[in-house]
Amino acid sequence: MTYRVVQWTTGNVGKKSVHAIAANTDLELVGCYAWSPDKLGKDVGVLCGIEPLGVTATDDVEALLALKPDCVVYNPMFADVDEVVNILAAGVNVVTTSEFITGHQLGEGRDRISEACNRGGATIFGSGINPGFIQLFAVVTAGLSDRVDRISILESFDTTIYNSPATEIPMGFGRPIDDPDLPAVTEKGSGIFREAVLLVADALDAELDDVRCEVEYAQTTDDLDLPGDWTIAAGCVAGIDVRWKGYVGGRDIIEIRGVWTKGQSLQPAWSATFGYTVTVEGRPTIKSTLSFEPPPDFHAETLDDFIMLGLTITAMPAITAIPAVVAADPGIATYNDLPLLLPRGVLAQ
Repeated sequence: MTYRVVQWTTGNVGKKSVHAIAANTDLELVGCYAWSPDKLGKDVGVLCGIEPLGVTATDDVEALLALKPDCVVYNPMFADVDEVVNILAAGVNVVTTSEFITGHQLGEGRDRISEACNRGGATIFGSGINPGFIQLFAVVTAGLSDRVDRISILESFDTTIYNSPATEIPMGFGRPIDDPDLPAVTEKGSGIFREAVLLVADALDAELDDVRCEVEYAQTTDDLDLPGDWTIAAGCVAGIDVRWKGYVGGRDIIEIRGVWTKGQSLQPAWSATFGYTVTVEGRPTIKSTLSFEPPPDFHAETLDDFIMLGLTITAMPAITAIPAVVAADPGIATYNDLPLLLPRGVLAQ
């Protein structure tokens, strides 16, 4: 079966999604939404740095929905509830890399999305955070132990080359290190981590008593000029260590942690292993470390080439989920609701 797909936006992750859709023999790109006027009417392949695909970008939402695609690949940084409701109510499924896993941080917006799913007979799946599959990986790993005491997930990266001030400034990067509002800013900016905790708790069939956010900061001692035309001044936040914890009976049983740094001039100096570490404490305790390398045929000509390679692991969980989401019952689906996501249509020819 070939699944007809509409791509929603062509930003950092959206570009990589287009690459993946175009290369996947099980997917057909039939439309693309772009909000930027300078992208309208242009071939999507050209916009995304590959060969022309014969599909032009448009901001005509009704025309895209009239195509009756099987699924929309929704890649804005943040989910627009009105936009998502409109897509789902039209009977079109959604897979998204936006900050949506369970939807609980959206408040009443989650209820609207759920109602739109029922009205349109459609399903929405959020692949998660940084990258989305890491929560699924933790859940699968926990299945190897006959007793689980605690699950922790750590992402640790130097994000200096990552051009995304729109996502990092709301986390607290660039604020004075002594800003009393910093913890509240980071808690709000990383709220999707709470949904990740809820996802893992649901997989464990654990009813949490509380979910808490803890955070530590490091400042830069030098001015940092960063991609995206923004600067972090000396004395401002250039390192964030945020931990979201789920508690049962006063004991934290789940921790989702992100450690992000910029440059080599941090105070205090943090040493971290770049990549992902998943630890299942139990019988037995299982520790898994994931790192990523380019393939032998990878040739980078620009910094963007490296960034796009890294964004693959953000885009692909949502792309891989398309067949399962199309087949799912209407509603908000998570990894806990879907069958094993199989890597169809990606085997090198």
